[in-house]
Amino acid sequence: MSHTTLDLPWVEKYRPRVLDDIVGNEETVERLKIIAKDGNIPHMIISGLPGIGKTTSVHCLAYELLGKEYYHQATMELNASDDRGIDVVRNKIKQFAQTKILIPPGRTKIIILDEADSMTPGAQQALRRTMEIYSNTTRFVFACNQSLKIIEPLQSRCAILRYNKLSDEEVLARLLEIIKAEDVKFNNEGLQALIFSAEGDMRQAINNLQSTVAGFGFVNDVNVFKIVDQPHPLVIQKILTHSLKKDIDQALQLLDGLWLKGYSAIDIVTLSFKVAKTIPNVDELKRLEMIKEIGFTHMRVLEGLGTYLQLSGMYAKICNL
Repeated sequence: MSHTTLDLPWVEKYRPRVLDDIVGNEETVERLKIIAKDGNIPHMIISGLPGIGKTTSVHCLAYELLGKEYYHQATMELNASDDRGIDVVRNKIKQFAQTKILIPPGRTKIIILDEADSMTPGAQQALRRTMEIYSNTTRFVFACNQSLKIIEPLQSRCAILRYNKLSDEEVLARLLEIIKAEDVKFNNEGLQALIFSAEGDMRQAINNLQSTVAGFGFVNDVNVFKIVDQPHPLVIQKILTHSLKKDIDQALQLLDGLWLKGYSAIDIVTLSFKVAKTIPNVDELKRLEMIKEIGFTHMRVLEGLGTYLQLSGMYAKICNL
C-alpha cells in the first residue's frame, strides 16, 4: 500500500464533489439539481439517518451554485461540535449574514447548520428573525437526523427534504469503485459482511472497508466482523437453529463462546433479530414467535438488563416455541 493512500481517510478522499456523484435518493437529488440550475435556493431542512449523504449534498449544492471561487467565502458551516447557543446565532451567524460578499448576481450566501436537531430550542428561536431579515442575501440549510426536533416556526420557513437509507446495491456499487481504485484484495463474503454491518450507512461501510484493509490487508467476512466488533452472523444463525431444534446445550455452548469473547448483550440481541428475519427453512408462525421473544429481550437489554441470564432465557424460550 503506497503512502499516498494513507494521507486521507477514504470517506474524505471519495466524498462526492458535485451532485452527479451522489449515490442514492435520486428524487431528492434531482430536486437539488433543479435548484442548482435555477440558482434560487430556498431555506431547507434535510433529514435522514447518519452516513447517507445529507451534509455532502448540501456542500455539493453550494459548490455548484457558487462556483469554485466563491464557494469558500460565501458558505459557512456550523456543526454540533461548534458552539451554537443563542450568542453564536446573535453574533456569528448575524455577522456572516450582514457581511457583503461579491458573489454572482442572483446567488445567495449559504449557512449550513449540521446536526441541527441538537441545537437548543432557544438558539432555534433566535434564528427565526435572522432568517427573515436576511433572507434576500442568505439562505439557511439545516441537516438533521430527526426533523421533529426542529421547532415548528423554523420548519414552516423551510422546504423539507427527506433522505432514505441507501439500498444494499447502491452501497455495493460504491464500495466496488473504491476497491478498484485502491486495489483492495477481497472476496464476496467480505463484501456481504460490509453491507450487512453497514445497514445502508455509506460512511460506515467505507470506514469499515478501510479499517479492514489497514488491519488485515484482506477483506473477508471474518476480518470485517472483527473490525466492526460484531459476532459473526453465522454463529448467531447456528445458535438460533439449535434453539429451534430444541438443542439448548449446543446453543448455550456457542453463546458462551461469544460471551467470553466479550461481545455485549445488545450486539447479540440486535444481530439475533437481523438473522431471525432471514433465517432459512423456518415456518412463518415460528419466525414471528421467535422475533417476538427477541423483541422482548431487546427491550429488557435496552432498559439495562444486559446479563447472560437474559440471553440464555431468550434462546431457551425459542427452544420452547
